[in-house]
Amino acid sequence: MRAALLLCLLAHGVQAEVRFEDLSATLPEHRYTGGWEHFVGGGVAVFDCNGDTLPDLLAAGGENAAMLMVNAGEMRFSTAPLPRFTGVTGAYPLDVDGDGHLDVVLLRVGENQLLRGDGSCGFTPANEALGFDGGTAWSTAFSATWEATGPVLAVGNYVDRDDPEGPFEACDDNRLHYWEGAAFRAETLSPGFCALSILFARDAGGVKRLRLSNDRHYYVRGGSEQMYDLTEQRFLGPEDGWAETQLWGMGIASRDITGDGRAEVMLTSMGDQLLQIARADGRYEAAPFSQGTYAQRPHVGDDGRPSTGWHAGFADVNNDARPDLFIAKGNVDQMPGLAMEDPNSLLIQGPDGRFEERSVSAGVATVARSRGAALADLDLDGRLDLVVMNRRAPMELYRNVTEATGHWLSLELRMEGANTRAVGALVEVTAGEITQVQEQTVGGGHAGGQAGPLHFGLGPAARADIRITWPDGRVSVVRDVRADQRLEMRP
Repeated sequence: MRAALLLCLLAHGVQAEVRFEDLSATLPEHRYTGGWEHFVGGGVAVFDCNGDTLPDLLAAGGENAAMLMVNAGEMRFSTAPLPRFTGVTGAYPLDVDGDGHLDVVLLRVGENQLLRGDGSCGFTPANEALGFDGGTAWSTAFSATWEATGPVLAVGNYVDRDDPEGPFEACDDNRLHYWEGAAFRAETLSPGFCALSILFARDAGGVKRLRLSNDRHYYVRGGSEQMYDLTEQRFLGPEDGWAETQLWGMGIASRDITGDGRAEVMLTSMGDQLLQIARADGRYEAAPFSQGTYAQRPHVGDDGRPSTGWHAGFADVNNDARPDLFIAKGNVDQMPGLAMEDPNSLLIQGPDGRFEERSVSAGVATVARSRGAALADLDLDGRLDLVVMNRRAPMELYRNVTEATGHWLSLELRMEGANTRAVGALVEVTAGEITQVQEQTVGGGHAGGQAGPLHFGLGPAARADIRITWPDGRVSVVRDVRADQRLEMRP
């Protein structure tokens, strides 16, 4: 009966009505709190820290200690021991030492921390052991990539707290950390314009570069969004086709949503959210307003002031083979020119490529001051669930209970060598007449990231072909794969 209903819905272009069940009250009590240094940040890391395939959560705490929550199944989470660190703005999971176990980078107001994982949800501070200089800055953004010599970690910093002329026009420099066989070597990446999100990923021309999204509120003038070429060790400019863009940058999401294999980029901001469409000539252009992604003002209530966007994530929440978009929103604190009650946005993509707001009917249009978020299959039922971090308010947890969803595949990438999670791999899944492309990345979002399988909604297609271009250039092709399963993929 369910399969027949699904085919009927999809044949007529009708989407499954997206629904989430609020399970926030079942989470351990935790809040992201603090003064002006914690107006920003407040991310959550989602990753399997003990190898049971269930995604676990590590939540930043600000003035509270960061908290690890282990997934016991059926959307039940319990706290677990974690080295006590306050001042944590964000958390990103990755296997930094290549031992097969996921580690975590904690971004902080103060010394950043590399925590080495043991594969059983145990974590040990490893700055000294790995020769990682955590610095003393106010760190708010992170990304990582792998070169032939090993991992390269990029840390984005916000306002220089030691500048007596600050905070305006006092943005701190950023840092790159290169692995050199026994320790990390740190380099300054300057100028910095108060990065709140950064991401190593292929750009519109297919070249791996580091994108930085900066908060214009603090650099005021003279700065812009940035793109850095790691190979050439320089920022791109107009001569490279990199158009200057200035916005109050908060978060980055990257995924191909047009079906041409080139990743679009969503940049969240104060006032509107900028979707950049990747063009065939390697440049970007702003999406038309009619595409429905700008989410400029609250869509419930009578507060007509502009919205403030933070975390953004593309994900297919109804498995119809069209990526959707979640944007966490909320006032910085008490900024009078911006909406105070600013509901989160869940934008569902239709067959014509336009996005429509569905957060109210889906049950996720809360108005706390949201910051970080993640869409992940927390109960392993093939539907992506939602976790949201809020400033000075409890975390939120939602189970995806959408009925009559499409088929799906969940692909976990593994490699031998230092880059065990195949960061930089490009995955193409073809089901029916639709080909979707996702890149395995670490970074972006707002102050939090995921390390887990890539999720593909397949719509009515019950089988799919998979093509993976691995970071070392090898290509794997697997044909006629049965849908509705999780697979581990290796070269």
